[in-house]
Amino acid sequence: MTFDPKSFLIESFNIALEAALPRNSLPLYLDNDRSKAAIVIGAGKAAASMAAAFENNWHGPISGLVVTPYGHSVKCEYIEIIEAAHPTPDQMSLKAAEKILALTKNLGPEDNVFVFLSGGGSSLLTFPPERVEFEQKQSINKALLKSGADIDDINTVRKHLSNIKGGRLATHCYPAQVRTYAISDVMGDDPSVIASGPTIADTTTSKDAQRILEHHKIETPTSVTNWLNNPQSESIKPNNPAIKNSKFTIISNATYALKAAQNYAAKSGIQCLNLGELNGDAVKLGREHASLVMQNKLAEPLLIISGGETTVKVIGNGKGGRNTEYLLSLAIALKGQRNVYALSTDTDGIDGTEDNAGAFIDDKSIERAKALKIDLNKMLENNDSYSAFQMLDDLIITGPTRTNVNDYRAILIMPAK
Repeated sequence: MTFDPKSFLIESFNIALEAALPRNSLPLYLDNDRSKAAIVIGAGKAAASMAAAFENNWHGPISGLVVTPYGHSVKCEYIEIIEAAHPTPDQMSLKAAEKILALTKNLGPEDNVFVFLSGGGSSLLTFPPERVEFEQKQSINKALLKSGADIDDINTVRKHLSNIKGGRLATHCYPAQVRTYAISDVMGDDPSVIASGPTIADTTTSKDAQRILEHHKIETPTSVTNWLNNPQSESIKPNNPAIKNSKFTIISNATYALKAAQNYAAKSGIQCLNLGELNGDAVKLGREHASLVMQNKLAEPLLIISGGETTVKVIGNGKGGRNTEYLLSLAIALKGQRNVYALSTDTDGIDGTEDNAGAFIDDKSIERAKALKIDLNKMLENNDSYSAFQMLDDLIITGPTRTNVNDYRAILIMPAK
C-alpha cells in the first residue's frame, strides 16, 4: 500500500483529538458513588459534550445548565444547553451567567455542584460588575485579542472585570460541595487560567490587570479604571474560607493528546519528536520549526509534533487564525523543501473566527502558489493566511469537535528518495 503523508498527518490529528474527548476521559474521574443528586453548571467549547458524558455515567437526579459556543451543542436530557458567542461575549453569555447564578443561589452543605469547564469559558460566561458596562467589557476583550496578549494576561483582565470569574462562582455556591472537572487549553494547566478560574482561588491582582491594559495600550474607560482601583474588584484569594469546599480536577490536556499521536507514530513505524507545549508568536515559531526541519538529514521518517498556543499580532485586515498564520510562515521559510509535509490545527475545530480547524502544506505548496500567482509573503503580512490556504484548497475543515486542548501541530519529514 502506498504511504500517503497527508492521510497519515490527518489521522494523527484525529487520534490526538479522540484522546481529548470528554466521553473517553470524564468517566475515569467521577466518584464511585454516582447516586446523589447533582446540580450541573459549566462553560466552554467542551461544556455540552461534558454534560452529555456526565448524564451517560451518573445515576442520581440531575439538573442544571451549561453554555457553549454557537454550533457546539450536544443533546442532553436533563441539563439545559445555552449557546453564546466566542471569542467576544454577547447577550446570551450574560443570560447564561445570570441563569447559572440563579440555579446556584442559597445552596446548603448537602448540595453537590458539578462544574464543567473548558477553553472558551471566559467569553461564554460573562457577568460584569455593575460599575462596568457590558459593552465596555466587550470592547476591551476585542482589543486584547487583537493586541497579541497571551491567554494568561487576557484572563487576568477578565477576572478583575467580572462578578463570576476568579473564584467568585465558588464563593457564590458556598457552602455547597463544588467539584470542577476541566479540559485544559492552557499551557501548564493552571486551574486559575482555564475559563478564567470561576471556582478556583486567584493570585493575580487588579493592579496586574491595570498593568496589562497599559502595556498593550488598551483604551480603558474611566469607569473601568475606577473599578480596578476599587478593592471590590479583587478576585478571590487562597485564604478565603468560602473557597475550601471547591475541588478541581483536570481530565484531559495537550499532554494526553500529544502522547496519543506519538503512540500512533510508533505503531506506524515512524520516529516521533514530541516538543510538548509551545507558545510565542505564530510567525516566529513557524520560522523556528522550518530551521529545525532543515537541520534534519535522516534516513528514516520523522514526525515532529507540538501543542500549546501561539499568539498573533493583528496588523492587517485579512482572515485567519494562529494555526494558519504559523503554517503559512512555516511554508514560506521552508522554500519548497522536498519531502516535508505539515498541518496545524486547533483541537476545537475553529482556528480563529473562520470555519476551518487549520490547514495543510506539502513540498509543492510554494510551487502551486506561484502558479496561481498568490503572493504568500504579502498575505502573511496582511494576516490573510485563511485566504491563502483557501485558494490553495488546503484548509482542514472539521466543524466543532466539542473539546479543546489547544493546538496540534505536526511536521512529517520523509527521507529523500
